[in-house]
Amino acid sequence: MNAQKKAQKKEQIAAYKEREVVGGVYAIRNTFSGWKILEATTDMRGSRNRFDFARKNNMCVNKRMEDDWRKSGASAFTFEVVEELMKGPTQTIEDFQADVTALKELCLEKFLSGDAPPSCHHRRGCKGL
Repeated sequence: MNAQKKAQKKEQIAAYKEREVVGGVYAIRNTFSGWKILEATTDMRGSRNRFDFARKNNMCVNKRMEDDWRKSGASAFTFEVVEELMKGPTQTIEDFQADVTALKELCLEKFLSGDAPPSCHHRRGCKGL
């Protein structure tokens, strides 16, 4: 590899490490039944991309929803961001994961108490527990 390609690769690695990392809690909802599942992620964009790819190719993204996916079809499902959390510049991935997990627990508490954010109005059928 020549010096120019090495420098370019080094720049790309630095840009990747400095990118904004956004995690949080999201819901995958069946728009026909109102059934939804809450999940936590350290990479919201990656989770959305996986969902979009699965939906486009009619591949279920979560084993707990396979029956609904088969019955209702991929087009019945939506990806909804419930809460987002940015990774701090000095935060380790382990600490960020712990924060995202705690955020999911808070969202579940809100959901079960009836004090859920607007994207969590369907209390019936939540399988995020």
